[in-house]
Amino acid sequence: MKLLGSMAIAFSMYSKIPVPQVEWTKERMKYAMCFFPLVGAAQGILLYAFALLAWKWEFWVLYYVGGVALPILVNGGIHMDGFLDVVDARASFGDREKKLEILKDPHVGSFAILGAIVYVLLYLGIFVELPAAFLPAVGGIYVLTRAMSGLSVVWFPKAKNSGLAAAFSEDAQKKTVAVTMFLFMAASLCFILWIAGTAAGILCALAALAVYAYYYRMSIKEFGGITGDLAGYFLQICELVLIAALAVSLRI
Repeated sequence: MKLLGSMAIAFSMYSKIPVPQVEWTKERMKYAMCFFPLVGAAQGILLYAFALLAWKWEFWVLYYVGGVALPILVNGGIHMDGFLDVVDARASFGDREKKLEILKDPHVGSFAILGAIVYVLLYLGIFVELPAAFLPAVGGIYVLTRAMSGLSVVWFPKAKNSGLAAAFSEDAQKKTVAVTMFLFMAASLCFILWIAGTAAGILCALAALAVYAYYYRMSIKEFGGITGDLAGYFLQICELVLIAALAVSLRI
């Protein structure tokens, strides 16, 4: 029952999928991050179900637009919110304190709006290039990016002692979470390789490592560590890059 409570916390925090509401106790928080990748798996299943309906009714434009919009609708925009906050903060070219202050500001700046437009256009352009047979591999990417983001939340240095990242890290059973995240990473990469082929699997693995290294270095250098917003920023960037890697693998 404690693990079910941990799973409910993960789904209620990182998605709009209805789950029973439970109290966020320390015991449940220990393993909540272990279930974060399952949110990605559920998102992938919902995307595939939506695609089947779109194909059946021949809503081709809706299929492509839905492929971009559905992930944001399923996760409630929580990761995109982090992406936009970080875009605003980095565009300020301020010092570390200034950037962290911008992350806390609930207002949206012009650079965040521009960032959202560019991101959605790039995502749509890449998604159009993916064949239907590769769609399950996109679900594997959702799992992989969340496993990597979850690992960073419990192991990377924090920019501050408050906030969601600090809360999930402080109470987490770090070794258990780390092992679980590595298992999800390995499983998702194997799944991508099985669905999309060797080239896609290798490209996705290399791209994921490159984005992860960039995320760590940038977070430490510019913010002094990670925050929940930076974890969301990484997830959105990594998701976009890995879907692009799938598309590129078709040309190899």
